[in-house]
Amino acid sequence: MASDIGSSSNPGAHDPYALLGLEPGASFESVQEAKIKKLSELGDDPQARAKVEASYDAVLMSSLKERQSGKVSSAAVNASQREDGKIQAAGGNSGPNALLTRLRSINTPSSEAKSGFWSMLSLPDGQGLTVRLVLGGLALLLVIVAPVGSAQLILALSTIGLFLSQIRRGRRPLASLGWSVVLLSTGLILGGLLLQGTSAFISESLPIAVDQLEALPAILLLWAGALLLG
Repeated sequence: MASDIGSSSNPGAHDPYALLGLEPGASFESVQEAKIKKLSELGDDPQARAKVEASYDAVLMSSLKERQSGKVSSAAVNASQREDGKIQAAGGNSGPNALLTRLRSINTPSSEAKSGFWSMLSLPDGQGLTVRLVLGGLALLLVIVAPVGSAQLILALSTIGLFLSQIRRGRRPLASLGWSVVLLSTGLILGGLLLQGTSAFISESLPIAVDQLEALPAILLLWAGALLLG
């Protein structure tokens, strides 16, 4: 594999998209996955690994140009901003990484309107959105129809799903864990309040168990986090 990347006779050797096995316009998640896959295949060949890293930077620079011309979605803008933070943390404020980071940090008018918490919210693209919608709806349905006592298991699986969703979209593990715990805790608190407000007639009017009703707000918040947190 390393010899294929290093060979100048390869027609795609100087095309960063071809080297990573991508098509122009590939999503941020696809670029990340392609880079990780290539590096895992190369072993310890420093020259080949350097070419993969350079191709990865070239693809991100191409995305930057498209962002400046208004050709990319807000999700791509947010993904690029997350990558800026990673590069700055790893490379400090000197060397070529610093220059690349400054170039990528140029914002378009549409991205300047977002700041703070709102800049972290974006819907995933394509198949990622479909998978999250289906799994979230399935978790909500299971909480309602599953046997009594299974709500805690469904909540645990949903929390793990939210954590993995954020990791896949480029968030760091510690931040992903923090958001998962916060949303789960907030949902359980809201569920407790809901339970107190309906305790007088829950056994008579609602065809749902106590633990299922208490878990509903947490499931909804975890589902929203999987859809929006990136």
